[in-house]
Amino acid sequence: MSLFLRDQWAFAAFFLVQLILLILIFAMDGYWNESLIIYVVFLSLFFAGAFLVVRYLTHRTIYQRLSKPVESLEELTQTHGNAALCRALDENCLEHYRLYKEQLHAYENKQRDHTTFIQQWVHQMKTPISVIHLLLQDEDDSTAESIREEVDRIKRGLETVLYIARLDRFEQDFLIEPVSLRGMVQNVLAENKRLFIRNQVYPEVKIDERWRVESDEKWLSFVLNQLLTNAVRYSAGKSNKVTIRAYERGASVLLEVQDYGIGIPPEDIRRVFQPYFTGENGRKYPESTGMGLYLVKEICGRLEHSVEMESEVGVGTTIRIVLSAVVPILQDRKLPES
Repeated sequence: MSLFLRDQWAFAAFFLVQLILLILIFAMDGYWNESLIIYVVFLSLFFAGAFLVVRYLTHRTIYQRLSKPVESLEELTQTHGNAALCRALDENCLEHYRLYKEQLHAYENKQRDHTTFIQQWVHQMKTPISVIHLLLQDEDDSTAESIREEVDRIKRGLETVLYIARLDRFEQDFLIEPVSLRGMVQNVLAENKRLFIRNQVYPEVKIDERWRVESDEKWLSFVLNQLLTNAVRYSAGKSNKVTIRAYERGASVLLEVQDYGIGIPPEDIRRVFQPYFTGENGRKYPESTGMGLYLVKEICGRLEHSVEMESEVGVGTTIRIVLSAVVPILQDRKLPES
């Protein structure tokens, strides 16, 4: 109603001015009959009021829609009445909706082609990386070790690019099933053994081999890989240990990665999960991209896992992933305690 009144105030003002001028013309012409003047004013106001009422009733849906924010694109396909203005608005909204859908489909196709290209390119790059590893297999000098280090960096970078590209199709690329935490952790540690040895940081695993959680092993392994890479990077030269443990909290299992490195400044903690944010530590370690923890948070959110962080400068950082445990395994663990 308020929008309707704001829209029609100019008509009301023009009508009142016109009515006053009409009365003045009658008065200046010497023709003054109070009862007739009152009757004319009454008829004019009545018909003007009736026009505004009919106008509001026939265009009410338009004013109501314009008074509220759009919450979904489907609102553009709704009809607003049979008045000429209503039909014109409906046609205009449908045209906008059609144009938007066409542009959206074009963008989706372009994005799909780009993602397919990235995935194919990453897989193509894995072949020369594997060949380089084979060529260096029997080489033990410092040059070969430096090449292995750089190749490992390229491999981790390609994996990150591949998983970022897959995020757009996450719903088509995950499978929730019981995952052995200890087995998964051991596989990830085996993949990163050169990273640990090169930085003289060694893992300490405290996970009961009976733990099972509901998750996607491939995506969870990538998350753990990111956490371990960060833990080793920020522990090198300050500490020689990284702890990976799992324990129960209520109906959940917490997978925890704890390092004893440089820690994160308090002012950076609330922003470390934002994409491309590197913070103060990023200036000390130029290889930081700011994407690792963002991907951890994003992937865990899509897997319906939550992420917790504690950090203190000079003491270290602890990151926990809250997982859903498989109930029968929890019951088996509790039997010896009862």
